[in-house]
Amino acid sequence: MSASRVLLLTVVAMLAFAANSLLCRIALRETGIDAASFTTLRIASGALVLWLIVRARRGDIGRQGSWGSAAALFVYAAAFSYAYLSLPAAVGALLLFGAVQATMIGYGLVRGERFSGRQTVGLVLAAGGLLGLLLPGVSAPPLQGAVLMIVAGVAWGLYSLRGRRGGDPTASTAGNFVRALPFALVLSLSMLPHASLAADGVLYALASGAFASGLGYAIWYAALPGLRATQAATVQLSVPVIAAFGGALFLGEAITLRLVLASVAVLGGIALVIGLRRSGS
Repeated sequence: MSASRVLLLTVVAMLAFAANSLLCRIALRETGIDAASFTTLRIASGALVLWLIVRARRGDIGRQGSWGSAAALFVYAAAFSYAYLSLPAAVGALLLFGAVQATMIGYGLVRGERFSGRQTVGLVLAAGGLLGLLLPGVSAPPLQGAVLMIVAGVAWGLYSLRGRRGGDPTASTAGNFVRALPFALVLSLSMLPHASLAADGVLYALASGAFASGLGYAIWYAALPGLRATQAATVQLSVPVIAAFGGALFLGEAITLRLVLASVAVLGGIALVIGLRRSGS
């Protein structure tokens, strides 16, 4: 694959990942759709698109994926939606990304990986950035939303760790989306008295599932073979930044000094940990 093609696929994938935050926040803030319905529609449309992609490649999801991974995927998607009832797009993306990486780094430590001095500094810097973002104050994010997004990040981190077991990643993701759908339907049924399917909200949910999730993941998996592990990890640092600018442009959200400082600390710290750890492995 040419370098220009890898670059194009990578840029599109990062835009898609950031778009998930923007689409969810717009739908839940600007339309009447409820979080449970958004989650179910997102998972259902993502499952359909991924299934179509696998079938177009003459593949079969068959036994691909697992119920454990599907449960983690559902927890991520549901907590993500409910968190964006109150969180700005940029803050949500930063908390999500920080929690994902913290989960995966923590797993490495438990498994016996050891950090260098610079990696330790990076870990402390990232943790301090998240703590500074969450401390009480005028610009602190709502605690409930922040906790839910951290839960979403931990669930996605666990999902990513489970996904390292090999196989066709697109087919596995399709299988997991299909298996996650019953969990989402149970959530929607339990929240049926509060259900609201506003037409514009439904369109945002379908766009989030079909394009930002389904196609986004397929494009990312297509780009991954052309990226080194360090590059793949580091490029994802761009997602919260893209979400911040998108939130300011499309939602009129303020980019506060607290958010800027926290972003520099969290993303810079994680870059130190990931870059050195992966390059030395």
